[in-house]
Amino acid sequence: MPPLIAAASDPTPWMILPFGIMLLSIAVMPFIHAHWWERHYPKVALGLGAITTVYYIAFLHNPGRMLHVAHEYVSFIALIGSLFVVAGGIHITVKGEARPWTNAVFLFIGAVLANFIGTTGASMLLIRPWIRMNKYRVTTFHVVFFIFIISNVGGCLTPIGDPPLFLGYLKGVPFFWVLEHCWIAWLVCTLALIGMFVIFDLLNFRRPPKELSEQMTASETWRFQGLKNGFLLAVIIGAVFLPSPWRELLMIAAAVASYFLTPPEIHRANHFNFAPIREVAWLFIGIFATMVPALDYLAKHAGQLGLHSPMQFYWFTGILSAFLDNAPTYLTFLAAALGDQGLNLDQPADIRTFIAADSHFLVAISLGAVFFGAASYIGNGPNFMVRNIAAQLGVKMPSFFGYIFKYSLPILLPIFAIIALLFFSPWRIF
Repeated sequence: MPPLIAAASDPTPWMILPFGIMLLSIAVMPFIHAHWWERHYPKVALGLGAITTVYYIAFLHNPGRMLHVAHEYVSFIALIGSLFVVAGGIHITVKGEARPWTNAVFLFIGAVLANFIGTTGASMLLIRPWIRMNKYRVTTFHVVFFIFIISNVGGCLTPIGDPPLFLGYLKGVPFFWVLEHCWIAWLVCTLALIGMFVIFDLLNFRRPPKELSEQMTASETWRFQGLKNGFLLAVIIGAVFLPSPWRELLMIAAAVASYFLTPPEIHRANHFNFAPIREVAWLFIGIFATMVPALDYLAKHAGQLGLHSPMQFYWFTGILSAFLDNAPTYLTFLAAALGDQGLNLDQPADIRTFIAADSHFLVAISLGAVFFGAASYIGNGPNFMVRNIAAQLGVKMPSFFGYIFKYSLPILLPIFAIIALLFFSPWRIF
């Protein structure tokens, strides 16, 4: 993958406006004119993306930058699309209703699993059984905490877990470095979120009459169908380590094989259709294209932000990762941190020197990129897909701003602040 910084131009700040319009459209149009938005959101995404593309080609004379972004988009869709299709061919049957502590164990297992099959793979595999096992009392917070834990925070221990960490691995960060240096922060954040979830879930569990609660928890039995798709899931994860275009071709081949080999009754049981991935594919065309000026401007002017401490890198990487793609944001701030010490992102020896000098900078950038992806629907690829699947299955999901103001800010922000104090403040413990 070509380095982001080397390919960046220096756009006018005004060209960040299409990205802002794209985000506002996603946030407010479903409420202002839902029917119009459902019919025309692909045109909005393509139109705003075309503005940025024409600007880079005709005014900045840098078509290579947009070709690079197009390649990133194809890789992104190949990964999440293939995982969506293959996971849709695995049906997990749950009888009865899960108790709060069963839910807590499920979330923790999902957080661990995210490091082996990625946050996207774990999300697509587990969201449907998660909703089914809570079908008698499923509420918004069940899905929101699923996004927090399994779709984001959980994948912080390996390069497979989340795309920013994989890019760091490709640049020269040792494979097990993240596990060695981030596991305590991962454990603190994961357990804090699960603990808050259990409090909500205990209150929710007590609402039904006692007789119904006993009926809901009776005979909890799990049954798995379509397990041959587990092999195809492994193929997709293995393909991540191949060069392009073999990576994308193998992922697409696995998805096609899964779709045609999975019995129709499994797809029906999962309520499987392509609507969730179709919406994600169209919207992220606009997001990937329009975010380029924001990322390039940041790459060119990151040094002017005066970032000189791990605490600053943690918050800046995190806040921008909540609304920009967290993978290039990770690379941008990693390049800025290296440059501040006279080192080069594209030299593996410089990466090793940087890590050896002070590991807290890379820990801050890694945690900021992965954890803060949970802060909005567009912070990480699985978020929007989980939201769409849940809505399709009848769960009332919050709006773009509702998600942020009702859940992200009051729940995530205090936990992320505690992480900052524990790991990056002058009074840090770890």
